[in-house]
Amino acid sequence: MTTSDRVSSVMVVDDEPGIRTALRANFQRHGWRVETAACVREAVSHLEGKQFDLVVTDIRMPDGTGVEVMRATRRLSPGTAVILLTAYGSVPDAVSAMRDGALDYLTKPISFDHLQAAAAKVMHVARQTAVEDDSPVGGIVGRSPLLQRALQRARAAARTSADVLVEAESGTGKELLARFIHDSSDRSGKPFVAVNCAAVPEALLESELFGHGRGAFTGAVMAKAGKFELADGGTILLDEIGEMPLHLQPKLLRALQEREFERLGEARSVHVDIRVIATTNVSLAAMVERGQFRSDLFYRLNVIPLSLPALRDRKEDIPALAQYFAEKHAAQSQARVPQLLPEFLHRLQTHSWPGNVRELANFMRRVVTLSDTRVIDGACFDREFHGSAHTSTLSRGRSPAVLAGTPIHELERLHVENTLALTDGNRTHAAVMLGISLRTLRNRIREYGLPPRRTA
Repeated sequence: MTTSDRVSSVMVVDDEPGIRTALRANFQRHGWRVETAACVREAVSHLEGKQFDLVVTDIRMPDGTGVEVMRATRRLSPGTAVILLTAYGSVPDAVSAMRDGALDYLTKPISFDHLQAAAAKVMHVARQTAVEDDSPVGGIVGRSPLLQRALQRARAAARTSADVLVEAESGTGKELLARFIHDSSDRSGKPFVAVNCAAVPEALLESELFGHGRGAFTGAVMAKAGKFELADGGTILLDEIGEMPLHLQPKLLRALQEREFERLGEARSVHVDIRVIATTNVSLAAMVERGQFRSDLFYRLNVIPLSLPALRDRKEDIPALAQYFAEKHAAQSQARVPQLLPEFLHRLQTHSWPGNVRELANFMRRVVTLSDTRVIDGACFDREFHGSAHTSTLSRGRSPAVLAGTPIHELERLHVENTLALTDGNRTHAAVMLGISLRTLRNRIREYGLPPRRTA
């Protein structure tokens, strides 16, 4: 096999059974994994459920054309290379196909050696393009169709000035997606300002967002610009927008509609040119129905709705994510990158990861930090998830034996996790037991990638 050292996958789309059979046999003989489809509808169905390195498709089929297959591939799996085959080749068709995104255009009949050479060429181009396309994403790692579809929508959103609402579970990477949109937009050279609506005390949130004048309240000895002002020309991220108090929502709505506001304690209007991205891990539409969120503010935010898939829905990305976090945490510790054995990766893929990528990141940090070996196997997974002495004793309510050198943040995470387990996930009761506010507990749960809320 000449395209890469790993096994590559191809989907062959042709309505002629003889051609499908011949191409399948030839690709398999050269070590490829092969799927076939007899029509456009079947090809799109395959693309929605699987990731392919290459699609080879005929132009003319009973229910459509290969160009439709190619466009579906660009939409569902941007990193996949596409070759069009036709017995009716012409220069205008070739130019049109290449403009629409095909990487090569071959006329039947064609030798398989020629097709194999074309496949090697277009897959190299597609992979280089995928690296370039993914480079601004930062910590968003993966090639699953669901993730690539989300990034494709984000790239499209970045080309506009419209406000964006990202609804996704905790730990999926909403802030990373917001930064990606900013970095991919024409505002990339301007400020990106993030404010966590859940982390700022309610009494200070208005000042944090819009600023205040001198003497606006006790302790306001000088005027201060708010986050909206600091983001002028760039992007403001309103993280956890569902935590925005109802009494502040009208002022936020006016700021979004008019791009102007008044600092707290001042009558002068401040005008800004900003792009607003809001994120939430709850359904704002459901909050509107319960009277917990203003409908007009929801509609104003929901200009371009985006989402990110939960990790359980893109388990094929888990090995790449695990390797990414292993390398990251090893570098931070100035240690050698451990080898992740297949049995360890398999266990990672069978876990549900209710805390999503953040939970996986924290788990990999724990594994890399606490492991005394450079080879991470299935026993390491079992030990950290099921056989840990301090985890089992905490779950029974007894004091754990603390290992010397265990990071403070890791002890705090375990303490919060087991207090939640003791209260059956009731955050209100757990906050009382821990002697912290409910808002602080929510922040800790997000920070440590703990499972999402089960009760209050």
